[in-house]
Amino acid sequence: MNRARIIAATVVLALLGALVPIATVFYFTWSRASESEQVRLQTTAERTLQRAHRAYETALATLRELNQSTLAPCSPEHLQLMRSLVIRTHSAEQVGYFENGRLACTSWGPMDAQIIQRPPAYVTAEGAGITLDVRPLAGTPQQPLLALQLGRYDILMDPARLVDVIVDPNVRLAVASPDGRLIAQQDIPDEALLQRLLREPASGLEGQTLYASAQDQEWLAIAMAPRTDLVAAFRHQIGQFIPLGVLGALAMIGGVVWLSRRRLSLRGELATAVRRREFFMHYQPIIELDTGICVGAESLVRWCRADGTLVRPDLFIPLAEEAGLIEALTDQVIDHVITDMRELLVQDRTAHIAINLAAEDVSSGRALKVLSSKLHGTGIHPQQIWLEATERGFIDVRRARTSLANARRLGHCVAIDDFGVGYSSLQYLQQLPLDALKIDKSFIDAIGTDSATSPVTSHIIDMAKTLGLFTVAEGVETPAQLAYLQARQVEFGQGWLFSKALAPAEFMAFHQQRKQQYGQARENMQNPNSDPVA
Repeated sequence: MNRARIIAATVVLALLGALVPIATVFYFTWSRASESEQVRLQTTAERTLQRAHRAYETALATLRELNQSTLAPCSPEHLQLMRSLVIRTHSAEQVGYFENGRLACTSWGPMDAQIIQRPPAYVTAEGAGITLDVRPLAGTPQQPLLALQLGRYDILMDPARLVDVIVDPNVRLAVASPDGRLIAQQDIPDEALLQRLLREPASGLEGQTLYASAQDQEWLAIAMAPRTDLVAAFRHQIGQFIPLGVLGALAMIGGVVWLSRRRLSLRGELATAVRRREFFMHYQPIIELDTGICVGAESLVRWCRADGTLVRPDLFIPLAEEAGLIEALTDQVIDHVITDMRELLVQDRTAHIAINLAAEDVSSGRALKVLSSKLHGTGIHPQQIWLEATERGFIDVRRARTSLANARRLGHCVAIDDFGVGYSSLQYLQQLPLDALKIDKSFIDAIGTDSATSPVTSHIIDMAKTLGLFTVAEGVETPAQLAYLQARQVEFGQGWLFSKALAPAEFMAFHQQRKQQYGQARENMQNPNSDPVA
């Protein structure tokens, strides 16, 4: 990724970093305002339901008391009782007494008109009938009333009393029967929505209207409010939370800028380090497990900044690949290996040094040409330079196969590094020309444990043997791991059990010491009939 792309990515991430916290605050505030408004409406609907219940229960109690009366029907005493109960019953407008289905008298007095008692629209669980749209002839204004019937009496009620609840001015209420017959409403503008809620009670937001419903066996209450109430609640709350969004945005922008500057800074430092050849090599000894002899090493590139701090390879190598610096870095690795190890490799033809190839090195084949050119005239044999590549280098299998086949044709040994880490590593064993398989440290760590990967190690070893590949175990740290690998005839190993990665002079001394210490054992293994050394 070049500098322009990093800057462009930084700008995009900074914008996202600014927008995401603020958008999150807006979303959270809107959700919170919606929830609070919904709770408010739901509470209002439930209060309306309770109000309808109180009016109904009070009227029902009045009817029961009237039905228990022993006064002569429509007598002055009877009329006085009905009038007193109307005054006492807040929701009642009029009480009527029926004989043989005809209205005989009301709380206003005897009736001469022939008024027939209408059948109720529905009957409540207590046996009371409810009739809608009743228009009395006397005593009250000519407006539709609700009649609650029980026995020979009914009470006329103003439906508005059922929605007589103190609410915000913008809230509109409606009360209906359980089967959706509208009894009372407060000028609800969205008639279509109201009719739908009468059929299917629900709570939510539709168009410009918030709504909530509450119902039981006797009544259905609906509360509605315009969307503007929600917007007002949102505006009130957003003022409290927007500072948090701004702080979050500033933190995100600061983090993105810091990371991008750090990356640009590290990238710039890396380019300078490549130009100034600031890299050096350490060598991780590779041990022949049967004899203990050091047969070579894996070369590991190191970078020390001018201030003396070391940068981890897992940081600067991927950055070198992104920045297009990996080829120059590989060239320097080759130069260092030849300079550091030429004397040892010329003196000991059994020794080898492994060089790690990046994905671009494998796919392009350029590194192989550079290596061949630099080895010319050094006295180092190609078979003394092993080439190691990770699975990422095999993404383009066709090009990788050509490059690795050329390497083997020149005499280099080719190994797949960190085997088992990638999900598709197995396919490469059959598709690519390989000599060796390096078992990743994670599988070596699992030896002798109850880890889920513990059984995989033996399968990898068996698979390599079946395919004719020799194996190198990475990260050997304990005698138990060594014993396990020896028992399964793993040829080579490397790790802290034998040695840490060493500077060139230290590695050569280590190599010589192991050769002297274990060389005779190797000779005895190769020549079992020879006399033992005293």
